[in-house]
Amino acid sequence: MINSHERKLKKCVWSSLGLCLIVSALHVQAAKPNIIIIMSDDMGYSDIGCYGGEIATPNLDRLASNGLRYTQFYNTGRCCPTRASLLTGLYAHQAGVGQMTSDGGQPGYRGDLSRNAVTIAEVLRASGYSTYMSGKWHVTQHLTPDTDISNWPLQRGFDQFYGTIIGAGSFYDPWTLTRGNMAITPDNDKEYQPKQYYYTDAISDNAVKFINRHQIAEKKNPFFMYVAYTAAHWPMHALEKDIAKYKGKYDAGYEVIRRARYEKMKMLGLIKGWKLSPAPQLWKDFPEGQKAWELRCMEVYAAMIDNMDQGIGRIVQSLKDNGQFDNTLILFFQDNGGCAESRGRRPTKTPARGIVPMGKDERQTRMVPERSRAGHPVLTGAKVMPGPSESYIAYGRSWANVSNTPFRQYKSQNHEGGISTPMIVHWPNGIKAPNEFRNQPSHLIDIMATCIDLSGSIYPSHYNGHRIQPMEGQSLAPSFQSDLVSDRLLIWEHYQNAAIRQGKWKLVKLKREAWELYDMENDRSELNNLAEAHPEKVKALAALWEKNAHRTLIYPKPSGGKKKK
Repeated sequence: MINSHERKLKKCVWSSLGLCLIVSALHVQAAKPNIIIIMSDDMGYSDIGCYGGEIATPNLDRLASNGLRYTQFYNTGRCCPTRASLLTGLYAHQAGVGQMTSDGGQPGYRGDLSRNAVTIAEVLRASGYSTYMSGKWHVTQHLTPDTDISNWPLQRGFDQFYGTIIGAGSFYDPWTLTRGNMAITPDNDKEYQPKQYYYTDAISDNAVKFINRHQIAEKKNPFFMYVAYTAAHWPMHALEKDIAKYKGKYDAGYEVIRRARYEKMKMLGLIKGWKLSPAPQLWKDFPEGQKAWELRCMEVYAAMIDNMDQGIGRIVQSLKDNGQFDNTLILFFQDNGGCAESRGRRPTKTPARGIVPMGKDERQTRMVPERSRAGHPVLTGAKVMPGPSESYIAYGRSWANVSNTPFRQYKSQNHEGGISTPMIVHWPNGIKAPNEFRNQPSHLIDIMATCIDLSGSIYPSHYNGHRIQPMEGQSLAPSFQSDLVSDRLLIWEHYQNAAIRQGKWKLVKLKREAWELYDMENDRSELNNLAEAHPEKVKALAALWEKNAHRTLIYPKPSGGKKKK
């Protein structure tokens, strides 16, 4: 059984008890740090520059070179479960969001954050932190202010919120755009009126506003901020000024770009001899007449990440301008691996007719809008170049395979391509050996424990009249000082895709297929299935998975029907 966080703290499962005590003592003596969590959306392990990519991410690269890079940090493989797990320090099913935001009728699948869980914001606010969020929420099934908003950000511990309640939509006119508890549009938001509205910029700019306002009104308090970008989730929407930087960058096709990333990752020391997994398609086999469109998809994808990095640079600059940079812990990671979904890659069946501009207060009511804000029909398919508001297209499986270099599989699956993420940790006051790797397996469940540890907060046993489940994670703070050895056990499950990892061994399967066994030290690309060679290891790990699946509310499974409330 996976030990609770309380037992882990007592036993101090890290390899050095003395180091734990020293680190904890240092934290007590130092001023409470500000904490900023930054998460991107639907990006692969190798997309950013400091993890092997060719996309320009100088601000993230700078944070990495002056901080730490974790090589085996894990998410849950999908947007909703990742956000629930991150916010609560629990496995997603324990937080009530084991699948998406529909109600499956079982405790692990209610599609809303559990009341038997607290958020990082709730815990840190109770210990004196001001709390802010900018970006994507996506942990409730209730999307409009006239419904149950008890699981919206302001009701789950955040003092201020700007962003979207749902998970996807136009970057030029986001679905469920919200400020505080009020639904807004890009046109009627009195607090933010840029010359060109673009959601990634809006997330960055509102995060900067929160930092600046905090310095004026709440300077005496430390702050916690959660910045949840939707870049680079479909649709492939980006500003032309950013797309222009990548014109021609990908003309050589999938294999050349992927091989270049692989070689760079080896040079950086991120890959330890693991082979490159097979590609789903060769560039020569993609239809010749559609190659310009396929290249444009990746050019726009790169531009989306580039723009996000620019915004992160503005957030960092605001910290420096306000004298908050040195004592702010910044953590950057992704919600899942590259997305192989085919959204918008076929022509629109029944496009809207004519040009019908939307009113200032008129809100989009669909994830895939029929019209842009200017009134033009939104179109899909290979005859529509992605980028502008009138398009709605995903970048496709082959580019997702490039994003996930060198790993197998994609978003929503529990092979390394679905659950592996970069993790950058930057904190000048707390990290004294920058530009190093940390190689121990770690997970989103560890973020809550880390925030509790560094803030001196108390994780409650009860909150607002509800019994709170113990934390599942362990603080990352000791690893800020040195790389640590851990034989911990981690589990995953999402729509029957399942995995368990303990030490170097990982057991993983796709839905109802047989378990596969891999040695993560020698074959993290998951190409050499050792299940037949080590049946006893398969049996033991499968039994552990089943035991912990019951404990963490993977069981009982949804019946398939929506439960009435």
